[in-house]
Amino acid sequence: MPKILTLLFLLMMAVHILKPIGLPGLRRRRDFWKIAVAAIAAMMLTVFVRP
Repeated sequence: MPKILTLLFLLMMAVHILKPIGLPGLRRRRDFWKIAVAAIAAMMLTVFVRP
């Protein structure tokens, strides 16, 4: 599961740099770091949820 999340977030960042997604808070190309912060949070949540 973490590998799938990693690939998904990397793909989202690459697409966002080419063409901004347009969601609130992600309207500019330079906002791709916000996706990286969400990815780190999701990875931490995955680690904490595991037994």
